[in-house]
Amino acid sequence: MEVTPKKIFEYITEDGKNFFRDWLESLRDRRAKAIVTTRLDKVALGNLGKTRPLNKGVHELKVDYGPGYRIYFANDGVKVILLLCGGTKRTQDEDIKLAQYCWASYKREIGGVHAYC
Repeated sequence: MEVTPKKIFEYITEDGKNFFRDWLESLRDRRAKAIVTTRLDKVALGNLGKTRPLNKGVHELKVDYGPGYRIYFANDGVKVILLLCGGTKRTQDEDIKLAQYCWASYKREIGGVHAYC
């Protein structure tokens, strides 16, 4: 199986809100931030690791550290990952709803999903 490197972007709402960045910066545990950042570096190399598709085009990336950190993302084509928001196992239901909302908003704003080659 061929590994495809990914370009990672963070979704920013039309009014400038970045739910993923806000979540990451809210983490008080410096080690947790480092682990999340390292995990995203691996994703950029094409190693998605422990992920699962949810619904409505949103995926969950699990980070096995602390309270069960989760990163919610969507694929915009084959090579682009759009980070939507983050959270923990405890906030999972609300985070998934937010991620689905962000993904739907993004697709509306750009007029669909890109087919990057």
